[in-house]
Amino acid sequence: MAIILTEKAAAEILRVRDEQKLDQDMFLRIGVTGGGCSGFSYTMGFDKTYDEKADSQYDYHGVRVVVDKKSSLYLDGATVDWYEGLERRGFTFDNPNAVKTCGCGSSFQA
Repeated sequence: MAIILTEKAAAEILRVRDEQKLDQDMFLRIGVTGGGCSGFSYTMGFDKTYDEKADSQYDYHGVRVVVDKKSSLYLDGATVDWYEGLERRGFTFDNPNAVKTCGCGSSFQA
């Protein structure tokens, strides 16, 4: 299984890429880094560097997503969505590998 990007999240990523006038060959890199109040934090950003040996690549709704293989261990089966409501807006992670998450939703324990 891999990380999943919803259609709403993909639309927001494409909107941001176009708004920032980034090259069409830029992909979305999603990863995990140590830190945050629960131990690990999610990372997302545009990138051009792809290492065939160290990265996995997926395509969701017109967005190329790249995840390094180390982060894949923590993100396997996770869904990235876009939420927009009165109280907040932003990307959300639904990660079945997280045993505990923080209140802000940007860090987790595995």
